[in-house]
Amino acid sequence: MCPILSQEGQTPKIYRVKELTKEIQDLLEERFDFIWVEGEISNFSAPVSGHYYMVLKDEGAQIKAVMFRLQTGYLKFTPEDGMKVIVQGRIGVYQPRGEYQLILDYIEPMGVGALALALEQLKKKLAAQGLFDEDIKKPLPFLPQRVAVITSPTGAAIRDFLKIIRRRFVNIEITIVPVRVQGDEAAADMAKALDLVNKDLAVDVIVLTRGGGSLEDLWAFNEEDLALAIRRSRLPVVSAVGHEIDLTISDLVADLRAPTPSAAAELLVAEKESLINRLNEVRNRLISSVGINLKYHTQQLEVLRRGLKDPRKRFAEIWLRLDEIHTRLVRATDLLLRDLQKRLTGEERALLVYSPASTISSMRQRLEFQETSLARAIKGQLAAKQTALSFVEKGIAALSPLSILRRGYSITRKLPQKNVLKNATEVHEGDQVEVLLAEGALGCKVEKVEEKKARGDLARKF
Repeated sequence: MCPILSQEGQTPKIYRVKELTKEIQDLLEERFDFIWVEGEISNFSAPVSGHYYMVLKDEGAQIKAVMFRLQTGYLKFTPEDGMKVIVQGRIGVYQPRGEYQLILDYIEPMGVGALALALEQLKKKLAAQGLFDEDIKKPLPFLPQRVAVITSPTGAAIRDFLKIIRRRFVNIEITIVPVRVQGDEAAADMAKALDLVNKDLAVDVIVLTRGGGSLEDLWAFNEEDLALAIRRSRLPVVSAVGHEIDLTISDLVADLRAPTPSAAAELLVAEKESLINRLNEVRNRLISSVGINLKYHTQQLEVLRRGLKDPRKRFAEIWLRLDEIHTRLVRATDLLLRDLQKRLTGEERALLVYSPASTISSMRQRLEFQETSLARAIKGQLAAKQTALSFVEKGIAALSPLSILRRGYSITRKLPQKNVLKNATEVHEGDQVEVLLAEGALGCKVEKVEEKKARGDLARKF
């Protein structure tokens, strides 16, 4: 066998597949260690492993890409098919399949920020779960006595809130629950604070608040964990986050949304002076109404007093009428009893004339005669049916295949299908057949097949 020679007459280097793949991997990973790629996502999948698998494509080519679970945890949104993105990563080669792919560290949607996209995706998800439904939101108490405020103790929001509360109603007890309102751990802090207030504090309502800021500053109030904590709160929750133009997930989930911390205080409690004025107004109206009603009923009582006569005269007239009615009732009762006695006597005479004893005796005789006739008719019908049944049984027995077999005939079936043979052409030499007799069966092998013969030939055989 001749060795393989190069054009210079030397033996070329022969790579093993693994060696060649390894060198390709080294070249690609060294050349494309940190790259940015623009494309459209397709074939996106997120299995239980937590990794993201996808294909990045444009009008001319496509490349596989993967983002491992450690990096997916930093994404604020979930990639989707058809989404145009800019990604950052490196080229990797998977040696067992000889495939190259992008290993991603970062994904940024084109045309919209990652936070804005994540916010819209979370809104759709929570709306589908019913967390924004108005019919499940709890009403606020008219005048709460104890309020828990979950916020940063050093922020401007709590100062504005307390200023309005003290001005409107100083008797309200305020409990401040300090939490972080910005940063990666802020949402978890506020969710724990909500659970703590529901469990340990005797308050009437909870206020969740902070001052204004950018979308990134307010992002803790858009976290799903905080939304779920607000919804499972047994106490009504007021969300007052940022300025009036800011709208967060906590605003949508809360039982009441206030545009600012100051507005939350104004919505939460009525002004004390206003309440006192309203109470005085209602008191004066009540006194006036009672006075008018008292005067009216006094006048009515006087009119009734004047029209009231001596009741003894009225009672005398009633007793006289009662005696008269009693006498008439006794007289009418006697007449009715006499009339009923006469009718009863007539009915007794009629019963004696038309005694039911004779009618019963006659009906008993007719019933006995009909029973005898019916028994005789049933016996005749049974005898006729028995005769017809015997005739049918004989006809069935005559037509039974077993009767035909007892006269010397047989039934032949082709094996293994066990199809009944009606024509000799249905079998060939060497086929196995089964011959059924009146008693028992024969397993046979066809040695000769004869075509149709005249009926006369068959008759001469038998």
